[in-house]
Amino acid sequence: MTSLIEAALAARNNARAPFSHFKVGAALEDDTGRIFTGCNIENATYGLTLCAERVAVFKALSEGAQKFRRIAIAADTSILTPPCGACRQILWEFCGDLELTLANLEGKTENFHLKDLFPRPFDASYLK
Repeated sequence: MTSLIEAALAARNNARAPFSHFKVGAALEDDTGRIFTGCNIENATYGLTLCAERVAVFKALSEGAQKFRRIAIAADTSILTPPCGACRQILWEFCGDLELTLANLEGKTENFHLKDLFPRPFDASYLK
């Protein structure tokens, strides 16, 4: 898990957060062990901002990854920062109940499964 956290911390350094100064990095591992990273990218309107988790998922999908094992999310906060609601939805739809590790710059970590943070998620099963 350490390499995944390190990848999330490194991705955080690429974040574009000129307005909030809240930099986040994510590292998503697929079922073959490949790691896809993402960082948050802000826009002046905020509404067009993309979170690190979604960037990592979309990057992985665009490169052909289909199944995922785990994700690490890193931010510079004393209280570990979970994914926002939009990211939880994207993670659930494309990654399922994957292992999720939250980390900060001081080395504090906490592990969950996505279902712990996102009970009763909406997905394609409701569209049948």
